[in-house]
Amino acid sequence: MKKLLFIFGTRPEAIKMIPIIKELENSKKFSFEICITAQHREMLDQVLDLFNVKADYDLNIMKANQDLFDVTTNILIKLKDVLKQSKPDIVLVHGDTTTTFSASLASFYMKIPVGHVEAGLRTNNIYSPFPEEANRQLTSRLATFHFAPTKKSYENLLSEGIEKENIFVTGNTVIDTLLITQKNINSSTKIQYRLSNKIKELGYNIEKNKKIVLVTGHRRENFGNGFINICKALKTIALNNKDIDIVYPLHLNPNVQEVVHKYLDDIENIYLITPLDYEPFVYMMSQSYMILTDSGGIQEEAPSLGKPILVMRDTTERPEAVESGTVKLVGTDEELIVKLTQELLDSKTIYQSMARVENPYGDGTSAKQIISKLMKIL
Repeated sequence: MKKLLFIFGTRPEAIKMIPIIKELENSKKFSFEICITAQHREMLDQVLDLFNVKADYDLNIMKANQDLFDVTTNILIKLKDVLKQSKPDIVLVHGDTTTTFSASLASFYMKIPVGHVEAGLRTNNIYSPFPEEANRQLTSRLATFHFAPTKKSYENLLSEGIEKENIFVTGNTVIDTLLITQKNINSSTKIQYRLSNKIKELGYNIEKNKKIVLVTGHRRENFGNGFINICKALKTIALNNKDIDIVYPLHLNPNVQEVVHKYLDDIENIYLITPLDYEPFVYMMSQSYMILTDSGGIQEEAPSLGKPILVMRDTTERPEAVESGTVKLVGTDEELIVKLTQELLDSKTIYQSMARVENPYGDGTSAKQIISKLMKIL
């Protein structure tokens, strides 16, 4: 029986790898082990606990004030012994984190094939998003097999000289996890009540039944003036629309916390709450009116929930959502963020044109498709 080794280190990676892990648990078509780097410790552990996934190896690299040099070198050094001990036939990595690139490089040094899940996303600007775009491109050079979520991702890889027999269009596993979680939430009023109470404990009473603008923001490239502009825009939106609530689960990064608190503390209808675990965050998304974000994963998830998204980035590696009309890019332009948010709040026509439950990223069967491809190539 062939052996797989999953290597991941952040909450988004875990969310997107778990459907494959669960599918393997049920199918027993491969043996597998899991190695976490804990590039993000607490947020990663929350997802693992929710889905009852336990790691075989935990590098536990996270430390205060770590930078990209720390993350890369610590993973690279610690993975040497893990790969020697595990002896996998293939390493599976996901997406675009520094864990993804470092694990791919370590596997390359050990001459172990790499399978890259969510391969082929591109902005073709290595500094936007930073460092994710460079991580994606570097991983593609090191990987043997490429599981692309969309036809566009497939075409990106082909244009870079990747052999087409090693690229597989599978959809995105984030939709698998989202649909499973959403189905579970919708199946029980007890679960909804529990999640509502959890959100209330963390700082927002969702039972007020007010129109909610949900905000997330944490990207490195927005640090500094970008976040200042975002905060100024949110303040204007809140003051101009006293009948709405802006809810911002605040990322733990001090670069985010300092600026957001400086500009948005004490505004009556802005709620700066503790970061939400995955399950209550999905519930929060489902209860929101619209979403302002610089996240990649939310661009993929929100269309399945019928929520318009304004993306506070200058570029996106997920053009499919923009082309489908569910996402608009606003960058960190204060006036544009205010203008397009106000349009969605005021115009039912504009809102309905974006709030379509139409997702270009998959139908919830991506994990099955990936395992089917692995069975053929290993």
